Amino acid sequence: MREDEMIGMGPAGSMSRRYFLQVTGAGVVTATALGVPGLMSRAEAATYEKFTWISPRGTLEVLDDYPYWAAKKMGYFGDLPTDMQPGPSDGTATVKFVDVGQADMGFPSPGVFSFAIQNGMKLKSVFHMGARDTFSFAFRKGEGMTDLKGLEGKTVLLGSAAWQSITDPLLASQGVDIKKVKYVEAGWPTWGTALAGGQGDAALSWEGLRAEWIATGLKFDYWLGVQKSKLPANTFVVRAADLEDPDRKAFLEKYLRGWAMGLEFGYQNPRAAVEAVFEQFPTLGKNLGPELGTTSILQQINVFRGDMDKRGGWGWHDMASWQAFFDEIHKIGQITNPVKAEDVTTNDLIGPANEFDKAKVKADADGYKLTEGFAALDVEKIKAHMFDDAV
Repeated sequence: MREDEMIGMGPAGSMSRRYFLQVTGAGVVTATALGVPGLMSRAEAATYEKFTWISPRGTLEVLDDYPYWAAKKMGYFGDLPTDMQPGPSDGTATVKFVDVGQADMGFPSPGVFSFAIQNGMKLKSVFHMGARDTFSFAFRKGEGMTDLKGLEGKTVLLGSAAWQSITDPLLASQGVDIKKVKYVEAGWPTWGTALAGGQGDAALSWEGLRAEWIATGLKFDYWLGVQKSKLPANTFVVRAADLEDPDRKAFLEKYLRGWAMGLEFGYQNPRAAVEAVFEQFPTLGKNLGPELGTTSILQQINVFRGDMDKRGGWGWHDMASWQAFFDEIHKIGQITNPVKAEDVTTNDLIGPANEFDKAKVKADADGYKLTEGFAALDVEKIKAHMFDDAV
């Protein structure tokens, strides 16, 4: 494991600042650069010249970000200057870059968000994408377990060492003694292949990725958090200071409205949203094809939408769920001080983000002309088999 990928896990899951900004690659800020007096970051600029969203995965060639590509295709961002960047595969880069002004919005898991809080980053969650827990554990066929306590004494494969901040609270919430679980960083994007090849006993996965793994010949049994966990999933975070600036806050409301419209469009016509992604990334479309692409997006819509009757719109934070998460990670030592969910998450932008013409978006979705391959799909049949590989 390279030092630039480490998160410095110490006793009881604590994380060391020592490795915090040691990320290499073009365009990143190092600890040394941050120490230069007078260094001007874009975070200090008066306005967003180009608003940059950064991925937590080290790639954009996935279906996970379909709301953005659908919204962009349909013109829902208007004339806002938006940009999407993959970032490095280091699991904590999505918060590091926002903190130092190299990006404006990140999409961390709650665990990586907790890493940011633990390391003093003044970030705030403004749009909770993952209403249901997207994370799961993959097992080789026939080796799946319904009780995760069976992972005690076993080895779990991760794509990045930073993902331990995801798995520890998830396992602990299921009654697992995390001190008895061993982790191995098997690399991005090879950790699933490593599991299939006989390494480890399980691997972290998530909704949407299940379908993508099938496309590459990886067939597993899954313990699904979307069915069995009450913890929150990935969320959009910004610098807290940006919310204090009226112009930036107004920009964020408009920007998040574009995402909300893209989410609504995808809910109304999943196949059209997949097409928008495939147009952006033809190789991804070739590798997945219409059926697996639609399967992947349906898995993610289930996570992103959650129980909308109990939510205040797309992106709404369930404070009880978030508080339960923060209480859990404090109990296991992932953070050293208690955290109040209301201090680091906010629903202030959710109302404005959801103030759009839903009838127009539905009309856009209904009126979208699908290509032949997508038009031939039976979406209800795909939905009926979405959880066939769950244990």
